[in-house]
Amino acid sequence: MTKKLYQLILVIVILLSNKGISAAEQNSPPSFDELYKEFGYTSIEQAVNEFENHFHCKVELPEMVPPISFTHQFGRFYEDKRYKTNDNLGIMFVNEDQRRNIFKIDIRPVHNKLIFDGKEYVLQYGGKGIHFESFNFQFYVFEKNNLQYLLGVHQEATDVEMPDTLARIADSVKEIQGENECTIY
Repeated sequence: MTKKLYQLILVIVILLSNKGISAAEQNSPPSFDELYKEFGYTSIEQAVNEFENHFHCKVELPEMVPPISFTHQFGRFYEDKRYKTNDNLGIMFVNEDQRRNIFKIDIRPVHNKLIFDGKEYVLQYGGKGIHFESFNFQFYVFEKNNLQYLLGVHQEATDVEMPDTLARIADSVKEIQGENECTIY
């Protein structure tokens, strides 16, 4: 009888152990990609398409990125259904292994632009940009194609001179002429 009791206990322990393993597998933390998807991020192409369809205009992204290694890129279109003033397109370049390697781009129509204080720079195409630091990021904001672009790089991602680099990235955004330019007011 004692032998049968030990066998029964052993079977119960094995069953509970297996059940615990499968439960632990189901409760594993989300992957890096899944984490961004939980916050509404998709592919850059999908997010840009949603923004363009919403505002009926073309968006040009910078042709350059900072000289930092990135493993992933994501996009997100946010529609402010309540106030209709905070609609924006967010682009993120990140590195799964080096969490401070972050480059972000936020784009919104100029009629809903945000105001920033900082050091002013003249861009090659004649526009002006403003460089400022906030929340461990260096930012550069400028307007082009009736859109406001906000570029941001984590301060500890690189030792490259960021104001000049961000200005070159801003200059890499192509000019749009004609009906594809955002003109919604």
